[in-house]
Amino acid sequence: MKRLIFLMTLFGLSWSSFNLADGKARYGVCIACHGPAGEGNAALNAPALAGQEDWYLEVQLKNFKTGVRGTHKKDLFGMQMRPMAMVLPDDAAIKEVAKFIGAMSPAKIDNTGKGDPVAGKVHYALCAACHGPEAAGLVNMNSPNLTLQQDWYLVRQLQNFKNGIRGANPKDLFGQQMRPMAMILRDDQAIEDVVAYIATLKK
Repeated sequence: MKRLIFLMTLFGLSWSSFNLADGKARYGVCIACHGPAGEGNAALNAPALAGQEDWYLEVQLKNFKTGVRGTHKKDLFGMQMRPMAMVLPDDAAIKEVAKFIGAMSPAKIDNTGKGDPVAGKVHYALCAACHGPEAAGLVNMNSPNLTLQQDWYLVRQLQNFKNGIRGANPKDLFGQQMRPMAMILRDDQAIEDVVAYIATLKK
């Protein structure tokens, strides 16, 4: 075993490189909704996944699997996702598929453009403390990259946080951090505006 680890280090390999094939195989069940390139499908209410931080994907998959997320009676699309996460048998399988998705090239995102990005920039000032000035996320704040996501999905999740559909479970520690921030946005127009501003930060 030590010799194998030494050889992996010598040739710049890692355990994750050996597991990408397994992650690709496990991603097969995700393709029907999220697409072969992790691009998402608005018609199926499936968000883009490609390129998102693997640690964040792991947390969310575990949340779906354990019922921390996707069990609220009004979270219809979360309830659709839960049985998919439960197909993954253990934490190792979750890690494999998360690493595979994280290694994908970010998807080309089409946005609806309903909000006012100028007004949204003002609202985003509060978000920047956790998600960063470019909305690229900060691992030490447990915040994901928002620029990889479609605006319709961000709008829905902000509404879910604000209305207690997401982030109300006491085991959802990161969701509980997010809820009061979403509640600061006074109405749906403010939510649309801040998401429109985030869309301008996409590289």
